[in-house]
Amino acid sequence: MTRSRFAALFLSLALPLSASAQELTVSAAASLTNAFKEIGQQFEKNHPGTNVRLNFAASGTLLQQMAQGAPVDVFASADQATMDKAVAQKLIDTATRKDFATNSLVLIAPLQGGPAIGSLQDLSGAAVKRIAIGKTATVPVGNYTKEALESAKLWEPLQPKFIQADSVRQVLDYVSRGEVDAGFVYRTDAAVMQDKVKIVLTAGGHTPVSYPVAQLAESKHKALAGSFVDFLLSVPGQEILGRYGFGKP
Repeated sequence: MTRSRFAALFLSLALPLSASAQELTVSAAASLTNAFKEIGQQFEKNHPGTNVRLNFAASGTLLQQMAQGAPVDVFASADQATMDKAVAQKLIDTATRKDFATNSLVLIAPLQGGPAIGSLQDLSGAAVKRIAIGKTATVPVGNYTKEALESAKLWEPLQPKFIQADSVRQVLDYVSRGEVDAGFVYRTDAAVMQDKVKIVLTAGGHTPVSYPVAQLAESKHKALAGSFVDFLLSVPGQEILGRYGFGKP
């Protein structure tokens, strides 16, 4: 698909806007879904006439969309590595890049039933047959998971049990429906479904989970994009993120 055709398709997904409305397109990591919906609403209240269009997916998938010409104003990634790739591809204005939140990697299991799991080593047991992880090529939580399991010398032994997911929210869905015995997500994702999943442990041995944000180099609304980035780091923005379990940068 050509860049122009991709951009046209991307734009066709947008909701109709009034002629006077100014649209700001924000592509954000799937784990930011709940928090950014509230942040987007508050930003619209603070900027009358602005419509914030939120596009959620795995950070690597969002990067692919932008590289193919998707008209995005702000990119918020769940890891530094994906933002580094955006820099290498000259997709973002590097001067606007800032860290705005942190998170934790946790191992979760279905709230009811399932094998007893108390440590990473228990994942090797015969009772654990399926473990959901994010795809390492596009999903940051998958890379954090790989690092944690490599530190525990479990990455290779557990390979046959892995069920690959397209985003951290898909991992959460697999576990919440009991389709897998366990899965790796962020602490903030586990909090979304406390009635269906439980946190078994907080994983260590991986790169700190840090979220960067930046304006796109080709943004048509640079001033508004800058205001959105600033809002994320403001006291009200940080308070919203905090309510959803995100740590300060």
